[in-house]
Amino acid sequence: MSNIFIESPETTQPAYISTGAFVDELYRGGLRNVIICPGSRSTVLAMVFAAQTGIRVWMHIDERSASFFALGMAKRLQEPVALVCTSGTAAANFLPAIVEAKLSHVPLLILTADRPAELRDCGAPQAIDQNRLYGTHVKWFVEVALPEATNEQLRYIRTLANRSLSLTTTIPVGPVHLNMPFREPLTPEPLSGQSLPKPEQRDQVAWQGRREGAPYISPRETTLGLPADDAIQELLQRLSNEPDGLIIAGPGIPSELAGPLLDLARQLNYPMLADPLSQLRTTINAQSSDQVIASYDAFLRLERITTQLKPKIVLRFGAMPTAKPLLLYLKRYPDCPQIIIDGQGDWNEPTQLASEIIHTDPVRLCTQLSNVWPDPTERGWTGWLARWQNIDRLTRKTLQATMQTFEPLFEGSIFTELAALLPEQTTLFVGNNAADAFFAENIDDVRKQPDRLEKTMGHHRHHDIQLEISVCPRPGNARVVADHLRRHHHH
Repeated sequence: MSNIFIESPETTQPAYISTGAFVDELYRGGLRNVIICPGSRSTVLAMVFAAQTGIRVWMHIDERSASFFALGMAKRLQEPVALVCTSGTAAANFLPAIVEAKLSHVPLLILTADRPAELRDCGAPQAIDQNRLYGTHVKWFVEVALPEATNEQLRYIRTLANRSLSLTTTIPVGPVHLNMPFREPLTPEPLSGQSLPKPEQRDQVAWQGRREGAPYISPRETTLGLPADDAIQELLQRLSNEPDGLIIAGPGIPSELAGPLLDLARQLNYPMLADPLSQLRTTINAQSSDQVIASYDAFLRLERITTQLKPKIVLRFGAMPTAKPLLLYLKRYPDCPQIIIDGQGDWNEPTQLASEIIHTDPVRLCTQLSNVWPDPTERGWTGWLARWQNIDRLTRKTLQATMQTFEPLFEGSIFTELAALLPEQTTLFVGNNAADAFFAENIDDVRKQPDRLEKTMGHHRHHDIQLEISVCPRPGNARVVADHLRRHHHH
């Protein structure tokens, strides 16, 4: 896709040549969306992005709202989104969304324009210390060199573009921050006395990019490997000795894990407690799977139930689910071995109860375990799973019957009504408590009509209630329902 600032021989402003090469390389690396907030110091970035026809520009006046919009878009598309602002406190408004992106593994590329070194820490307006502004909440920070129109600079800026963009999606997925200083003039008119390298002195690959739209450098990440064979055999032995096991699927389960994880649950004959944000409650494979327990948030509140359901081993994939009754249930049995399967190199273990954390590719691990696991019907491990299924079925039936006895304007009925009103291919954005209530009451309706709900989204970690609406992206392409009823706790 074209960009006039690197293709036109009339461009003589070094900032536009260098930034043009940077944005060109972002497009070659796969960036397709950028959210831009107004400001003078970011003029170069804004104009160059606008000239890159292959990248869609989204304008947002408010930086805080813009950052959450970028967060929601990146979550929904599962691809990097860039976020641009001017210098000064504008960049500080990005922090809450960046914190969420780091904790929830959302790929964001943060591009903050800045004043050059001579205008910092000297009383110049709209200038703050932007060096490592977001601290440990980003994966990587770079203070980008001032733009120049030289072979060396263009090689550097193209390499930086590919490296920073690829880092947003490499494990662990998360935000990357580039602080980009610019000197005036910020508009593309030629500079007096500015001379560029003669055409014969220019490295054409550095100036125009590689042929056929190829990236200047293509980072390749190898996937996480499997544990050693003896570790696999030890895990198999432990699982084979414990029929009363659980699989917990937390938020952030990758789509490619859904099938192998459900297959493993069927092989083990273990019930699966699936968080609403895991997508496993509505995935196509789950429509016919009785392994998925939907109403645990309701019945795990009851002591007479939890005393009957003592687990002997727990396998958890993804982050810790949002339902507090589940956390309290696990704390009730601190001696139960909990094995955390983590595919992001994280330490997702807030319970302080886990006996083991395995950093591995969860898809490959589930497939490997399923392939070597014996036929579960030969072992007759059906009593444990049947108890969970019966309690789940009775709980959902009771919830639905009880809802019919309330007054028409009872606030909790919104979830039942919403299930009937969802159009096809809906993306539902909900608060955490609302998500559990919605699925507990309406999972049967959703499963009967799988075309209704395409994806469920929400914030798992950073709970910014006022700005949840900002994360709802692309309303023309996906209907998004924003639920601000976190105060409506259904019991």
